[in-house]
Amino acid sequence: MTKTRALACAAAVALMLAAAPSLAAAPALTGDKIATSKGDLTIHPVNHASFVMSYGGKTIYNDPVGGAAAFAGLPRPDLILVTDIHGDHMDAPTLAALGNAPIVAPPAVRDALPAPLKARVQVLANGASGTFDGVPVQAVAAYNTTPDRLQFHAKGRGNGYVLTFGDKRVYIAGDTEETPEMDALKSIDVAFMPMNLPYTMTVEQAAHAVAAFKPKIVYPYHSRGSDVPAFAKLVGTGADVRIRAWY
Repeated sequence: MTKTRALACAAAVALMLAAAPSLAAAPALTGDKIATSKGDLTIHPVNHASFVMSYGGKTIYNDPVGGAAAFAGLPRPDLILVTDIHGDHMDAPTLAALGNAPIVAPPAVRDALPAPLKARVQVLANGASGTFDGVPVQAVAAYNTTPDRLQFHAKGRGNGYVLTFGDKRVYIAGDTEETPEMDALKSIDVAFMPMNLPYTMTVEQAAHAVAAFKPKIVYPYHSRGSDVPAFAKLVGTGADVRIRAWY
C-alpha cells in the first residue's frame, strides 16, 4: 500500500469514527425515572393526555395527538396506546406520521380509524388483557357515572390501561370518572388521573378515587382548567402527587 493510499484510508476511518456517534445516537427521553425490578421506567409528559414512556429499550406512546411535530426529538414509538375516540386521544394523521408501531385500542377506536391504521390495531375490550412488545397490558373500563355527563363517555367504549413494568404496575385512567372498576384496582404504583369538567372528574372525585385504590404515585393529567394544586392538597400524604408541565 502506498503512503498516499494509507493516508487516505486513515482519513476515511477517522471520518467514520467521528460520524459514528451521531449516526448511532438515539434521541434521549427525559423525565421522571421510576425504579423497577427490571430497570428504570422513564415518564415524559407531552400535552394533556399525551405522554411517552421508556422501559427496557422500548418506547411507548399514550394517546399521541398534535402531529409528528408534537413528538419531535423523542424516540419513535415501539407501541402506541389509544384510550378513546375523541380528538384529544385519537388522531389518525398523528398515528400515521409516527411510523408503523402496533396500536393497542378498544374496538370503537379501531372502527373509527382508516383501513391502513385498522390493520395495526391490537384490540383490547374492557377487562381483556394481553402482552404487547413484552409489556403486559390490561384494559380497564373508562366511562362517566354522573347523570349529566353520561353523554360524553358511554360505558364499554373507552379504555384505561394497567401496564406492568417489572415489579411496578402503572394505571392510565383515560377518559373516565371514578368507577367501581377503578376503585377495585390493587397494587398500583403509578396512576395517571384525569380531572377536567364536564368530561371527566372533579378534583374532589379524583382525590376520592385515589383514597379508594391507593396508588403510590399520582400524575394529574388531562386536567385543563382544573385546580390541580387543590387536588394535591386533598390527597395530602395519601400519595406522592407529581404535578408536571402538561400545558
